[in-house]
Amino acid sequence: MTTILARLCPALATAALLTLAAPAPAAAQDSPRPEAGLAEAQALYDAGRFEEALAVLRPLTVAERLGADVVFLLGLSAIEASRHVPGNAPDERDALLDEAIAALRAMLVQRPDLVRVRLELGRAFFYKGEDSLARRHFELVLAGDVPAAVKANVQGFLSRIRARRRWTAYLGASIAPDSNITGASDQETILIELGGVELPFERNPDEVETSGVGVQIWTGGEYQHPIGNRLRLRAGVDAFRREYKGRKFDEMNVGVHLGPRWLIDRRTEASLLGTLSRRWYAGEINFDAGGVRLEARRRLSARVFGSARASWARRSYRETKNLDGPVTDLSLSGTWTITPVLRANALIGYGRERPESVSRRNDSRRIRAGLSAILPRGFNVSVSGQLRDTNYEGSFNSFTPDRPLREDLTRTLTASVFKRDFTLFGFAPQLVVTHEERTSNARVGSPGMEGAGRIYDYNRTRGEIRFVHQF
Repeated sequence: MTTILARLCPALATAALLTLAAPAPAAAQDSPRPEAGLAEAQALYDAGRFEEALAVLRPLTVAERLGADVVFLLGLSAIEASRHVPGNAPDERDALLDEAIAALRAMLVQRPDLVRVRLELGRAFFYKGEDSLARRHFELVLAGDVPAAVKANVQGFLSRIRARRRWTAYLGASIAPDSNITGASDQETILIELGGVELPFERNPDEVETSGVGVQIWTGGEYQHPIGNRLRLRAGVDAFRREYKGRKFDEMNVGVHLGPRWLIDRRTEASLLGTLSRRWYAGEINFDAGGVRLEARRRLSARVFGSARASWARRSYRETKNLDGPVTDLSLSGTWTITPVLRANALIGYGRERPESVSRRNDSRRIRAGLSAILPRGFNVSVSGQLRDTNYEGSFNSFTPDRPLREDLTRTLTASVFKRDFTLFGFAPQLVVTHEERTSNARVGSPGMEGAGRIYDYNRTRGEIRFVHQF
C-alpha cells in the first residue's frame, strides 16, 4: 500500500502493510503479476481512467493473499468511476459503489483503526445515499488524528447529509427468550391485612414470574420535506410487536409524529413534534396517548455530541380509567468518540407520571453509561449499565417499614455483540443479553411472618438474537 497510502497518510500505509500485505505465493504461469498490474492500475488511476484501472485490478483479486494496496486502490477506483457514470444509469453507479464498499469493509474488518480507509468508506456510502452509515463513519474519522483539511472536508460531508436527509427507514426482528415476561416477583401467596388480621391471598397467575420465548419485530420510517434552507417538516411512524405463546403477554405499539425541524447552525438542530400512539396488550387496546416532544442536538466538538429530549403525553386507558393522566420525560445525553474504534455514551433522565390513582403517581430518576468498541476480525461489542430510582406517592396497601411511601431501585446491565462483515439477506445478526433487578421497600405481610414478602422485587434476564437492517 506504499504507492497509494503513503502519499495520503504514511502512518496508515505502514499499518495497512503490516496487516494485509504478505509475500506473494509463486504465481501460476497464467496468473497476472501483482506488482506489474498494480503499477499499471496506479498510472491509470492518476490519469483519471478509473474504469480501465478497475479492469486491471479485478483479475488481481483472485490471488490467494491480497495485498492491501490492491484492495485499497480497487476501492478508490470504484468510487471515482461511480462519479463518472451517466445520470441515467443508477444501477451501474450503485454496483460500482457496492464494489468499493465491499473492498474497504474487508480492510476494516482486520484493521478498524485505519482512518483513511474509513474516510473512503464514508464517501462511498455518501455517494450511494446511505447517509446514516456515511455519517457514522465520518464521525469516527473526526476522532482520529487527521489533518485540519481532512476534518474540514468531513464536516462538509456531514453538513450536506444533514441538509439533504429525506427518507429514513429501519426494520428489525428478534427471537427473545425472557426469564420473567411479567417483570414480577415469584411469590405466589401474599398476606393482606383486613380488620387487623392478615389473611393469605393467591396472586393472579398473570402477576407472578413467568418465563417464555417471544418473537419481536419493529419497523418505522420518516420523511422530511424541505420548506426552506433551514427548515424541514418531519413526518414519521414507528411500530413494535412482541408475541409469546398464547395471547395474554402479547404487546404492540404504533406511534406517529409530525412537526418542524430547524437547522439552527452548522452544529445545532432542534425539532418540535406532535405525537400520537396506541398500545395493545393481550390482543386488546390498552391505552391511547397524545402529546408533544422536543428534540435538540448539538455537536460540541469534533468528538462530542450532546442531545436533549423533553416529552409530554396524556394517556387514556380503555378499561383502567384510574390510570388516565399525563406522563412527562426529560433527558440529557452525550456521546464521546474517544478514538475511531471506541465510543462512550451517557444519559441522565427524569420521569413523572400523574394518573388519577394517587397510589400510582411516581417520579423517577435514571442514569445510564455505556461503551462500544470496534474490534479486529469484524466484531463490535458494547456494554451499558443503568440505575433507575422510582418514588411513589402510595404504598399499594403494603408495609414500608423504612419510609412511609414506596421506593423502587432498578438496575439494568446490557451487553451485545455482532459481526459487522456478516449479514443474512442484508440483515446483521446481533446477540443482546440484558439482566435486570428491581428491589423495593414495599412489603406485603408483617416482616418475619410466613407468606410475607417483597412482591415488587424481581430478577429478569432477557436474551435476543436480533436481525436489523437500516435503509
